[in-house]
Amino acid sequence: MSNQVTLKGKVSFNQSSDVIATVSVWEANNNESIGGAAVSAESKGQFSINVTPGSADAILYVTADLQASGVILLSVLSPNLQADMAKQGVVVNELTTVAAAFTCAQFFKGLQLSGNLKGVTIAAKNMPNLVNPVSGSWGDVLTDPFNITQNETLARLNTLGALITAYGTVDIAGWQDNFLKCTTPLGGKQPENTAEAMIGIAQSPWANPAALYALFDQAYPQPTDGFPAKPNSKVPVSRRSAPFVPYLSFAPEDFSMILAFGQGGICAPGKLALDAEGNLWTGLNWMPGAQNGVYQGIGGGLVQLDSTGRLLSPPVTGYTGMGVDGAGWGTAITQAGTCWVTSFNGAIGVYNLADGAPVLDEVPDYLAEMLRDNGGLQGIGVAANGDIWIAGTSSNTVLYFPGGDLSQGRKVPDLSADHLLSAPFAVSIDQSNRVWISNTNGKSLVRYTPSAEKNPVERFIVAGGGRGVALDSKGNCWVSCNLSPEFPSTTPTDGISILEGFALGYPHLQQTLGRKHKTGSVFMIPCDAKPIDTMDGTTNLTPYGDGDLNAPWGISVDGNDDVWVANFMGRGVSFMAGASPSGRTESFNKGDVIHTIHSGSIQMLTDVVVDQAGNLWCANNWNLPQTVMQAQPDPAFSTWGGGSGVLVIYGIAKPAQTPVIGPVCAVDNG
Repeated sequence: MSNQVTLKGKVSFNQSSDVIATVSVWEANNNESIGGAAVSAESKGQFSINVTPGSADAILYVTADLQASGVILLSVLSPNLQADMAKQGVVVNELTTVAAAFTCAQFFKGLQLSGNLKGVTIAAKNMPNLVNPVSGSWGDVLTDPFNITQNETLARLNTLGALITAYGTVDIAGWQDNFLKCTTPLGGKQPENTAEAMIGIAQSPWANPAALYALFDQAYPQPTDGFPAKPNSKVPVSRRSAPFVPYLSFAPEDFSMILAFGQGGICAPGKLALDAEGNLWTGLNWMPGAQNGVYQGIGGGLVQLDSTGRLLSPPVTGYTGMGVDGAGWGTAITQAGTCWVTSFNGAIGVYNLADGAPVLDEVPDYLAEMLRDNGGLQGIGVAANGDIWIAGTSSNTVLYFPGGDLSQGRKVPDLSADHLLSAPFAVSIDQSNRVWISNTNGKSLVRYTPSAEKNPVERFIVAGGGRGVALDSKGNCWVSCNLSPEFPSTTPTDGISILEGFALGYPHLQQTLGRKHKTGSVFMIPCDAKPIDTMDGTTNLTPYGDGDLNAPWGISVDGNDDVWVANFMGRGVSFMAGASPSGRTESFNKGDVIHTIHSGSIQMLTDVVVDQAGNLWCANNWNLPQTVMQAQPDPAFSTWGGGSGVLVIYGIAKPAQTPVIGPVCAVDNG
């Protein structure tokens, strides 16, 4: 059966269809065009091309090489819009070029789209969130209330689109050459045309934002016909002559494309987990719409979004069952097709990925007995052999479920000795089946080797407030700590509920921190490291990011073994060079903070994860800390304590295989 389709569309440039262009249709992982057409002046931008993709699930994309030298436009066609494209056709313009470049940034080599088909498909499906390839105009997510007034993404996209227009219209000596130089990505070669330029910006959006904005300002100078250019004027200055509005009024920190998602209610997501299809799962601290904080609130359930951020789970409550009432930082995907969730109330929920239903209708007596008196639970570690390890935060224990069997769960005796654990938080298991455990109230990272007959438990001294742990492809362990090594500590608040721990710990952090200071650090423990355990709590390890990070929490490693950190108090996502910098980070040293991304959509983050398309997904856990910390907050803001939704930063990381089970794996490009 033939896969032949007729692709109809229109090319537009500078808000006009009076173009002369060569249009080509391509499919991912094919170096040869599968169809093309010449668009003449009489065509008014219209084209119709018969193409036969190699398979029904092929990802198609379109390039339009304009007569104006160096101007190439681009659009990647989302498989989710096949029916609309068949009926209405497609548009190729400056905005589709920007959106395609950012969502598919990690798969373009020049203008060839190639790589793992699942990753490429996820990337293509996300393009309509920014720009709809059918209309050539802004996507529905970009213009929804969660985004249009909450971040710079619309203005950034329009500004970049205007730079493409300027490339083919501006007659300023050296402008085009300077533009291509400013769009060269880290570790990459200089682009040769406008489409490659947008891809270059997408791959390193922090590289030259000020210089790019200066080029925009040069191409579309601000009129000086009113206030503030002329004080005492009766009118403000006129708009710039840029083809797309709104545009940026001043240079951004970077050109990252960020979108937030919160439909159906996503309140205070804690830990994020991605399944093999790219669906995002997260347990919620509190139920959306509830007046939430450490002193009051109704616990949330389990939320599932598809790979484009669309809600799949029931609104408000999410998936429920097995007694989970308020999930903390425990959400994990297994290879057995389940999602495990831990709860502030000490419950464990296990849900089928296929439909979100709990695997048990009622909690059996054996499980209830095992969980009794444990109190709040947090991080979940999934081993390659199917074992599940869970941090018993309120009881300083670790729970172990061999093969993920709920009926075989038990506490780990080796980890129950005094002072080994102090509010354990995150758990990860390496390729040698060693269990790495962070501690919130202590200053140590524990490495437990179940098979060791002597000294199965080792400690590495880091800093206080241990949170997320992540293993790179070599098995090196990265751990984020809320505090810097020299930050004054308090008496550990062990043996209490997780929420009470926040109630006692956050004021100390806030008061000691001060208004203008930062605290927090990230440590890397080599996979073959031997611990130097000291009684005075000092560390021999380097505190990476100390002075740049601010209460780092979640941490992930991407497919290039570089590190991404979610800042809780810093409200940002930090990019750090990994253990052996290479590729785009080869000019940096291990642990260097290369850039931190901020946005109005970024609240107090507790996690960041990398998907198979190189997108970063982040968890807005808190929003207004004063609401979280007050027993009787201002009623007008009483639902604003927990963070609102999750957000994506498109195409900025090297793709990683999901789900992450132990050390990270780069996506196979075969």
